[in-house]
Amino acid sequence: MKKILLSILVLLVIAVGALFAINGTSNYDPSKYSLKVTPADKPFGVGSTIAFTLPDQFDKPQSLPADTQKLIFVFTKPTGHIFRSWMAFHEQADYLNQHKLAAVADVSGMPTVILNTFAMPDFRKSKYSLELIYDKKMAAKLKEGQQVDKVIVMSLEHGKVTKVEHAGSVEELDALLK
Repeated sequence: MKKILLSILVLLVIAVGALFAINGTSNYDPSKYSLKVTPADKPFGVGSTIAFTLPDQFDKPQSLPADTQKLIFVFTKPTGHIFRSWMAFHEQADYLNQHKLAAVADVSGMPTVILNTFAMPDFRKSKYSLELIYDKKMAAKLKEGQQVDKVIVMSLEHGKVTKVEHAGSVEELDALLK
């Protein structure tokens, strides 16, 4: 019996080690991506201008289109669930672009093995583009002064933030994005 348990334990350790070896490295190349928020010396919010090139869930660089009217940020797992539930009602592949919306999710705090093993395969099932923040400094700049426990919706005019609103539910998010 001890040999069987020991064998199972050894196989488990090997499997976990293989999982970490395969999924424990990040594909993120910071030299390909950028975030510019101006003015740089103030928290990101009304009056700020934003421009970025971030990877989407398929590792393709995506820049913020100049005609984007609303920018959606999710910084926590619960806000990600709210956004994902809202998107379930708007599953057309180009819904966000057609409605001049862009969505950004912060994955900077997620361990790489968890991100690669569980989150990315889930993100890749989506038909819409979801830009990802891997860089903790970028995330910190965008989170500063914000209610990160809610979905953040920023109204934009040519990249300049004109309004910041928050949604704590799918219904609230739907009302903000109509």
